Amino acid sequence: MSTSSSSGPGAARTVVLVHGAFHGAWCWAGLQAELDRRGVPSFAVDLPGHGVSTEPLTDLHGDAEAVTRVLQRLGGDDMVLVGHSYGGAVISQADLGGQVSRLVYLAAIVPDAGEDPAAVMAAFPNPPKPAPPAGSGGAGSGGGGAFFVRQPDGTLAADASRGPGIFYNTCTPAQAAAALARLCPQRAATFKQPLTRANWRSVQSTYVKCLQDKAVPPAAQDQQAERCSELVSIDTDHSPFLCAPATLADLLVPLATRHS
Repeated sequence: MSTSSSSGPGAARTVVLVHGAFHGAWCWAGLQAELDRRGVPSFAVDLPGHGVSTEPLTDLHGDAEAVTRVLQRLGGDDMVLVGHSYGGAVISQADLGGQVSRLVYLAAIVPDAGEDPAAVMAAFPNPPKPAPPAGSGGAGSGGGGAFFVRQPDGTLAADASRGPGIFYNTCTPAQAAAALARLCPQRAATFKQPLTRANWRSVQSTYVKCLQDKAVPPAAQDQQAERCSELVSIDTDHSPFLCAPATLADLLVPLATRHS
Protein backbone atom coordinates (compact mmCIF):
# COMPACT_ATOMS: atom_id res chain seq x y z
CA MET A 1 0.00 0.00 0.00
CA SER A 2 1.40 3.34 -1.06
CA THR A 3 0.72 6.32 1.20
CA SER A 4 0.80 10.09 0.89
CA SER A 5 -0.33 12.70 3.40
CA SER A 6 -1.57 16.28 3.24
CA SER A 7 0.15 19.34 4.65
CA GLY A 8 -3.05 20.36 6.41
CA PRO A 9 -4.49 17.48 8.47
CA GLY A 10 -8.27 17.45 8.33
CA ALA A 11 -8.39 19.86 5.39
CA ALA A 12 -9.64 17.22 2.97
CA ARG A 13 -11.15 13.78 2.86
CA THR A 14 -8.73 10.90 2.45
CA VAL A 15 -8.75 9.43 -1.06
CA VAL A 16 -8.28 5.65 -1.26
CA LEU A 17 -7.19 4.38 -4.68
CA VAL A 18 -7.94 0.87 -5.99
CA HIS A 19 -6.23 -0.19 -9.20
CA GLY A 20 -7.68 -2.27 -12.01
CA ALA A 21 -6.74 -5.68 -13.39
CA PHE A 22 -3.04 -6.45 -13.93
CA HIS A 23 -1.91 -3.21 -12.26
CA GLY A 24 -0.81 -2.27 -8.73
CA ALA A 25 -0.53 0.68 -6.36
CA TRP A 26 2.45 1.83 -8.44
CA CYS A 27 0.11 3.15 -11.17
CA TRP A 28 -1.18 5.92 -8.87
CA ALA A 29 2.23 7.45 -8.01
CA GLY A 30 1.93 10.44 -10.34
CA LEU A 31 -1.61 11.17 -9.19
CA GLN A 32 -0.60 10.93 -5.53
CA ALA A 33 2.16 13.47 -6.12
CA GLU A 34 -0.40 15.84 -7.63
CA LEU A 35 -2.82 15.28 -4.74
CA ASP A 36 0.03 16.01 -2.31
CA ARG A 37 0.57 19.37 -4.00
CA ARG A 38 -3.11 20.14 -3.47
CA GLY A 39 -3.13 19.11 0.19
CA VAL A 40 -5.24 15.98 -0.29
CA PRO A 41 -4.15 12.80 1.57
CA SER A 42 -4.26 9.55 -0.37
CA PHE A 43 -3.61 5.84 0.02
CA ALA A 44 -3.06 3.45 -2.89
CA VAL A 45 -3.91 -0.22 -2.34
CA ASP A 46 -2.01 -3.20 -3.73
CA LEU A 47 -4.64 -5.89 -4.22
CA PRO A 48 -3.42 -9.38 -3.21
CA GLY A 49 -0.69 -10.65 -5.53
CA HIS A 50 -0.32 -7.30 -7.31
CA GLY A 51 2.45 -4.73 -7.13
CA VAL A 52 4.58 -5.45 -4.05
CA SER A 53 1.92 -7.55 -2.29
CA THR A 54 3.31 -10.90 -1.15
CA GLU A 55 -0.18 -12.38 -0.72
CA PRO A 56 -1.38 -14.93 -3.28
CA LEU A 57 -3.71 -13.86 -6.06
CA THR A 58 -7.31 -14.18 -5.00
CA ASP A 59 -10.82 -13.73 -6.42
CA LEU A 60 -13.11 -10.70 -6.57
CA HIS A 61 -14.41 -11.23 -3.05
CA GLY A 62 -10.85 -11.63 -1.74
CA ASP A 63 -9.85 -8.37 -3.43
CA ALA A 64 -12.87 -6.63 -1.89
CA GLU A 65 -11.97 -7.98 1.55
CA ALA A 66 -8.47 -6.56 1.13
CA VAL A 67 -9.95 -3.10 0.49
CA THR A 68 -12.20 -3.48 3.53
CA ARG A 69 -9.13 -4.21 5.69
CA VAL A 70 -7.41 -1.08 4.39
CA LEU A 71 -10.44 1.06 5.21
CA GLN A 72 -10.58 -0.40 8.70
CA ARG A 73 -6.88 0.23 9.21
CA LEU A 74 -7.21 3.86 8.10
CA GLY A 75 -10.24 4.54 10.28
CA GLY A 76 -12.49 7.56 9.79
CA ASP A 77 -15.95 7.81 8.29
CA ASP A 78 -15.64 10.32 5.44
CA MET A 79 -13.33 8.84 2.80
CA VAL A 80 -13.43 8.95 -1.00
CA LEU A 81 -12.96 5.50 -2.57
CA VAL A 82 -11.77 5.39 -6.19
CA GLY A 83 -11.91 2.26 -8.36
CA HIS A 84 -10.31 2.05 -11.81
CA SER A 85 -11.63 -0.35 -14.46
CA TYR A 86 -12.03 -3.78 -12.75
CA GLY A 87 -11.50 -1.86 -9.49
CA GLY A 88 -15.04 -0.58 -9.91
CA ALA A 89 -16.33 -4.08 -9.14
CA VAL A 90 -14.02 -4.26 -6.12
CA ILE A 91 -15.23 -0.99 -4.56
CA SER A 92 -18.83 -2.03 -5.25
CA GLN A 93 -18.33 -5.30 -3.36
CA ALA A 94 -16.16 -4.12 -0.43
CA ASP A 95 -17.73 -3.75 3.01
CA LEU A 96 -17.44 0.02 3.46
CA GLY A 97 -18.46 -0.06 7.11
CA GLY A 98 -19.91 3.44 6.90
CA GLN A 99 -16.43 4.85 6.29
CA VAL A 100 -16.89 6.08 2.69
CA SER A 101 -18.91 9.15 1.74
CA ARG A 102 -18.16 9.13 -2.03
CA LEU A 103 -17.38 6.45 -4.60
CA VAL A 104 -15.52 7.35 -7.79
CA TYR A 105 -15.66 4.98 -10.76
CA LEU A 106 -12.76 5.78 -13.10
CA ALA A 107 -13.41 4.29 -16.56
CA ALA A 108 -14.79 1.44 -14.51
CA ILE A 109 -17.36 -1.30 -14.56
CA VAL A 110 -20.26 -0.78 -12.15
CA PRO A 111 -21.87 -4.17 -11.46
CA ASP A 112 -25.07 -4.68 -9.53
CA ALA A 113 -25.54 -7.35 -6.88
CA GLY A 114 -25.83 -10.72 -8.60
CA GLU A 115 -23.80 -9.61 -11.62
CA ASP A 116 -20.22 -10.60 -12.36
CA PRO A 117 -17.68 -8.41 -14.20
CA ALA A 118 -17.53 -10.72 -17.23
CA ALA A 119 -21.30 -10.51 -17.71
CA VAL A 120 -21.21 -6.73 -17.36
CA MET A 121 -18.50 -6.46 -20.01
CA ALA A 122 -20.32 -8.89 -22.31
CA ALA A 123 -23.28 -6.47 -22.28
CA PHE A 124 -21.14 -3.54 -23.46
CA PRO A 125 -22.00 -2.08 -26.88
CA ASN A 126 -19.81 -4.07 -29.33
CA PRO A 127 -18.33 -6.29 -26.58
CA PRO A 128 -14.76 -7.57 -27.07
CA LYS A 129 -14.23 -11.11 -28.27
CA PRO A 130 -12.72 -13.50 -25.70
CA ALA A 131 -8.99 -14.06 -25.85
CA PRO A 132 -7.63 -17.46 -26.90
CA PRO A 133 -5.37 -19.56 -24.67
CA ALA A 134 -1.67 -18.73 -24.53
CA GLY A 135 0.23 -20.26 -27.43
CA SER A 136 -2.76 -20.33 -29.77
CA GLY A 137 -1.56 -17.54 -32.00
CA GLY A 138 -2.24 -14.23 -30.29
CA ALA A 139 -4.76 -12.38 -28.23
CA GLY A 140 -7.59 -12.44 -30.72
CA SER A 141 -9.27 -9.69 -32.62
CA GLY A 142 -11.98 -7.36 -31.47
CA GLY A 143 -12.17 -4.47 -29.05
CA GLY A 144 -11.01 -3.53 -25.60
CA GLY A 145 -10.29 -6.49 -23.38
CA ALA A 146 -9.56 -8.96 -26.19
CA PHE A 147 -5.86 -8.73 -25.41
CA PHE A 148 -6.30 -10.77 -22.21
CA VAL A 149 -4.53 -14.09 -22.77
CA ARG A 150 -5.13 -17.21 -20.69
CA GLN A 151 -1.92 -18.72 -19.34
CA PRO A 152 -1.29 -22.46 -18.81
CA ASP A 153 -1.76 -22.02 -15.05
CA GLY A 154 -5.24 -20.57 -15.58
CA THR A 155 -4.35 -16.95 -14.88
CA LEU A 156 -4.84 -14.16 -17.39
CA ALA A 157 -2.06 -11.94 -18.71
CA ALA A 158 -2.04 -8.81 -20.83
CA ASP A 159 -0.52 -9.04 -24.31
CA ALA A 160 2.28 -6.47 -24.10
CA SER A 161 2.26 -5.99 -27.87
CA ARG A 162 -1.30 -4.65 -27.74
CA GLY A 163 -1.22 -2.92 -24.37
CA PRO A 164 0.03 0.47 -25.61
CA GLY A 165 -2.90 0.77 -28.01
CA ILE A 166 -5.52 -0.31 -25.47
CA PHE A 167 -4.51 0.86 -21.99
CA TYR A 168 -2.04 3.62 -22.83
CA ASN A 169 -2.94 5.09 -26.22
CA THR A 170 -2.44 8.74 -25.16
CA CYS A 171 0.54 8.03 -22.90
CA THR A 172 4.08 8.66 -24.05
CA PRO A 173 6.01 5.60 -25.29
CA ALA A 174 8.16 5.79 -22.16
CA GLN A 175 5.12 5.85 -19.87
CA ALA A 176 3.57 2.90 -21.69
CA ALA A 177 6.80 0.87 -21.60
CA ALA A 178 7.30 1.48 -17.87
CA ALA A 179 3.72 0.47 -17.10
CA LEU A 180 3.81 -2.66 -19.26
CA ALA A 181 6.95 -3.83 -17.45
CA ARG A 182 5.05 -3.74 -14.14
CA LEU A 183 1.87 -5.58 -15.18
CA CYS A 184 1.19 -8.84 -13.36
CA PRO A 185 -1.15 -11.82 -13.89
CA GLN A 186 -4.82 -11.76 -12.88
CA ARG A 187 -6.95 -14.72 -11.87
CA ALA A 188 -9.81 -15.40 -14.27
CA ALA A 189 -12.06 -15.94 -11.24
CA THR A 190 -11.96 -12.21 -10.50
CA PHE A 191 -14.11 -11.60 -13.59
CA LYS A 192 -16.60 -14.43 -13.08
CA GLN A 193 -17.63 -14.08 -9.44
CA PRO A 194 -21.02 -12.42 -8.82
CA LEU A 195 -21.20 -9.49 -6.42
CA THR A 196 -23.28 -9.81 -3.25
CA ARG A 197 -23.66 -6.05 -2.76
CA ALA A 198 -23.69 -2.88 -4.86
CA ASN A 199 -22.37 0.03 -2.84
CA TRP A 200 -23.35 2.59 -5.48
CA ARG A 201 -26.97 1.99 -4.50
CA SER A 202 -26.41 3.51 -1.04
CA VAL A 203 -23.37 5.82 -1.42
CA GLN A 204 -23.10 8.92 -3.63
CA SER A 205 -20.99 8.17 -6.68
CA THR A 206 -19.18 9.95 -9.50
CA TYR A 207 -18.38 8.30 -12.82
CA VAL A 208 -15.27 9.59 -14.62
CA LYS A 209 -15.56 8.96 -18.34
CA CYS A 210 -12.33 8.82 -20.35
CA LEU A 211 -13.11 10.04 -23.85
CA GLN A 212 -10.21 8.34 -25.67
CA ASP A 213 -10.50 5.02 -23.83
CA LYS A 214 -9.89 1.90 -25.95
CA ALA A 215 -10.28 -0.61 -23.10
CA VAL A 216 -13.74 0.47 -21.87
CA PRO A 217 -15.12 2.40 -24.86
CA PRO A 218 -16.98 5.66 -24.16
CA ALA A 219 -20.34 4.16 -25.14
CA ALA A 220 -19.82 1.41 -22.57
CA GLN A 221 -18.81 3.98 -19.97
CA ASP A 222 -22.04 5.92 -20.63
CA GLN A 223 -23.92 2.69 -19.97
CA GLN A 224 -22.09 2.12 -16.67
CA ALA A 225 -22.43 5.77 -15.62
CA GLU A 226 -26.23 5.48 -15.61
CA ARG A 227 -25.86 3.74 -12.25
CA CYS A 228 -23.91 6.61 -10.69
CA SER A 229 -25.05 9.89 -9.14
CA GLU A 230 -23.13 12.06 -11.62
CA LEU A 231 -20.97 11.85 -14.74
CA VAL A 232 -17.86 13.89 -15.55
CA SER A 233 -15.51 13.50 -18.53
CA ILE A 234 -11.79 13.92 -19.20
CA ASP A 235 -10.08 13.73 -22.59
CA THR A 236 -7.67 10.86 -21.89
CA ASP A 237 -7.08 7.18 -22.52
CA HIS A 238 -7.91 4.42 -20.02
CA SER A 239 -5.01 5.43 -17.75
CA PRO A 240 -5.32 9.13 -16.82
CA PHE A 241 -3.25 8.55 -13.69
CA LEU A 242 -0.31 8.10 -16.08
CA CYS A 243 -1.05 10.41 -19.01
CA ALA A 244 -2.83 13.26 -17.18
CA PRO A 245 -2.36 13.01 -13.40
CA ALA A 246 -2.80 16.76 -12.85
CA THR A 247 -6.11 16.75 -14.72
CA LEU A 248 -7.34 13.80 -12.69
CA ALA A 249 -6.19 15.43 -9.43
CA ASP A 250 -8.06 18.62 -10.30
CA LEU A 251 -11.21 16.54 -10.74
CA LEU A 252 -10.78 14.65 -7.46
CA VAL A 253 -9.96 17.65 -5.26
CA PRO A 254 -13.53 19.04 -5.16
CA LEU A 255 -14.84 15.57 -4.28
CA ALA A 256 -12.34 15.35 -1.44
CA THR A 257 -12.97 18.83 -0.10
CA ARG A 258 -14.89 19.03 3.15
CA HIS A 259 -17.74 21.53 3.20
CA SER A 260 -18.61 23.05 6.56
